[in-house]
Amino acid sequence: MDKRDFDEFRQQLENFPFQRARNIALVVIILALVIAVPATMFYQVEPEEVGVVQRFGKVLPNYSPPGLHWKMPFGIDRVDKVQTRRIKKQEFGFRTPQPGMRTGRGNTRGYNVESLMLTGDLNIADVEWIVQFRIKEPADYLFKVRNPEETLRDVSESAMRLVVGDYSITDVLTEKRGEIQLEVQDRIQSVLDLYESGIEVTTVKLQDVNPPEAVKPSFDGVNEARLQKETTINQARREYFQQIPEARGLAQKMVAEARGYQAKRVNEAKGDVAKFQALLTEYKQAPGVTRTRLYLEALAQVIPEINHIYIIDEGQAGPLQVLDLKQAAAGLRQRSGQDSQAVAPAASGGSRSN
Repeated sequence: MDKRDFDEFRQQLENFPFQRARNIALVVIILALVIAVPATMFYQVEPEEVGVVQRFGKVLPNYSPPGLHWKMPFGIDRVDKVQTRRIKKQEFGFRTPQPGMRTGRGNTRGYNVESLMLTGDLNIADVEWIVQFRIKEPADYLFKVRNPEETLRDVSESAMRLVVGDYSITDVLTEKRGEIQLEVQDRIQSVLDLYESGIEVTTVKLQDVNPPEAVKPSFDGVNEARLQKETTINQARREYFQQIPEARGLAQKMVAEARGYQAKRVNEAKGDVAKFQALLTEYKQAPGVTRTRLYLEALAQVIPEINHIYIIDEGQAGPLQVLDLKQAAAGLRQRSGQDSQAVAPAASGGSRSN
């Protein structure tokens, strides 16, 4: 640059309106302050959130409830918003598709590292579960633990492996699922409280628990055999509870019949003794009359049972004379019928003559 150019540049600087530029800059600064101060002084807290306010890095004791609030501008106060009323969840062994993807259970491949674990009877189980939690202490959640949700995932996996290792594969699959869930939840919560993570575990839910694919056919065979065993036992118990009461009822019936027969025979024997004693008393008073009456009573019981009477005569040399009582009785009935027929016309003729 030569002297002439320099002089021209200096002349331009001397003619530049510095006063006007200063005024424009001042207006811009004022407008920036007018816009920035409200923007940094007010903040909005959503219904499911609370605001954690830090003033020069120190957490204020009171959290900001949902609504519009103000704070010190220009970074003096800093606000972190934490969702305390929303229930969150973590999935282990599977992932549920995110919104916008197709519905249904997520692909479980690639998550076997989380779900494969050893049971107490040295079997391998593929355990899928979810952990639902919420933030109960926002300040602890933000500042006491680095990456608290990742910590929750590690603690959950550790607790589940520890608890499953105390149970058999059958307990994990069927009978003790509820106990396992509660025990895992208690263990997770105790560790999180020890870390002051500010997280509260609300639910631990076991989803699918299956054997690994490599041993699943053998495991299904064992389960089928176990099911058949239980079926056989139940059938035997059903037969037992059906046959035993029936046998007991039959036995009680036989005992009752025997006791009834016993009472009958005893009463009959007592009646016979009383009857014999009464006859003995009468016999002592009138032996002849009593003997004759007993003889006639015996004949009255024996004769109706006799069909034929054979009369034996010592002086007769021919065939035995037979007295046919049935034929005699039939003749008597016939004769009595003829007599009644003869009497009836006579009685009717007499009435007409009169």
